[in-house]
Amino acid sequence: MTARIFYIAALILFTLNTGAIAQDTLSIDYDAFLSKALNNSGQIDYERQNIDLAENRVAQAKAQRILPNVRFESQHGLVPGVKSDNPNLPEDEYYLDPNLRNDWEDWAIYTKFQLSAAQPVFTWGAINKAVEAAKLGAEAAEHSFDAKKADLEIRLFELYFSYVLALEIERLLNEAQDKVNQVERQINKMQEEGDASLDDSEVFKFEIFKSEFEIQKAEVFENMAFVRETWNYVLRNDEDIIFEPEVRFLDPVASEIESVDFYQQAAFNNRPELKALEAGEEATETYISSLKKQTLPGLYLGGYVNFANTPNRPRQSNPFIQNNTNLFSGGFGFTIRQNLNFFSIKASLERSQIELRKVAYAQDAAKDGILLEVNNNYRAASLADVKVKQTDKALITSKRWLRQEQLDHDFGMGDAKDLIDAMKKELELKLQLKQRIFEYNSSLAKLNKSAGIPLTTMITN
Repeated sequence: MTARIFYIAALILFTLNTGAIAQDTLSIDYDAFLSKALNNSGQIDYERQNIDLAENRVAQAKAQRILPNVRFESQHGLVPGVKSDNPNLPEDEYYLDPNLRNDWEDWAIYTKFQLSAAQPVFTWGAINKAVEAAKLGAEAAEHSFDAKKADLEIRLFELYFSYVLALEIERLLNEAQDKVNQVERQINKMQEEGDASLDDSEVFKFEIFKSEFEIQKAEVFENMAFVRETWNYVLRNDEDIIFEPEVRFLDPVASEIESVDFYQQAAFNNRPELKALEAGEEATETYISSLKKQTLPGLYLGGYVNFANTPNRPRQSNPFIQNNTNLFSGGFGFTIRQNLNFFSIKASLERSQIELRKVAYAQDAAKDGILLEVNNNYRAASLADVKVKQTDKALITSKRWLRQEQLDHDFGMGDAKDLIDAMKKELELKLQLKQRIFEYNSSLAKLNKSAGIPLTTMITN
């Protein structure tokens, strides 16, 4: 029990962010604990970024529908004016003067803007396929996130009920302490009275038992402190609150174990890992379709606008003569574009085909792994169920034994050795029963997780 609680708590510490030390106490149920811990989890925040990245790729794919190619440029500077020696030549016909020269005494600010754009009109559905592939990729990312979240939920489930287990064992040890004190008082009385029925070996065994009992108590109290600190760490007690489980007694969950076929079929239908691979396979197929369509010629509507202004340089009136420092022009029309880099296109298609096969193999491997996981968890849960039931029966017998020994001892017909043995066995079985109930609940939770069944459903039932 010590190693299990330490392992669970340490594992949570590595996946969640730090919190504050608390002072007050507040009970919290499992659903609220799970929600609060997940909201504070750095691992969940990290995994959620994959969804944000996938949604960003969807936005990028959609952006290709409306003006995917828009370019704007501006130029600025100082340029000299121009001077003509022909006084009869108008400024808008300076291009006719072969002796036109720069006027280095006349400077002005040169400003030029260039805007060009292309709008796809018909691309054989390549853009729509790319958007669809990106959406399927985002869906796969969400399923992958759900899988990571389910793994963390299992650890949080064990952490929550580890606290309940620690509380139960703490109560059992407190109850056992009263019985230990009772036996110790009886032994001391027998020693004071010089009772010949008291064997020294019985006294030595009791002293050893007391030492072992104190060690066990110290372990439980240290575990309790560690679990509390882990809860503070997980729940971020910024308001100086110590949270404790609302559940105070550890009982087997009400859910019954179904047949193994039920869990196997549920896993194939519900596991987010399989859903992520299925969505990924469909996304890859759609992306391949988009790549193939991109090899076909596409129809685009293009346009441009050029504007330049320099006050000391006159605009020329001849449409075939262009003054780059003072102009205004534009136009639009249709264009056909086709990617002729066939080697690159072929390599991209081959790469996508390889990825498609890889996803198919990954699905087969995942199904094999999930089937083994379900079978192992089913075996563990079934065995844990048997252990709980048989330990409960043994505990009932040990209680009857202890009552009998106490009666015999009170009437002077029994000896301390048998009473100590009965008391040790009852305490051992009580602790064992709570531990095995915890293991049963944990194994059943893992079985439900491996089958893709939410843990909250198990607890609610």
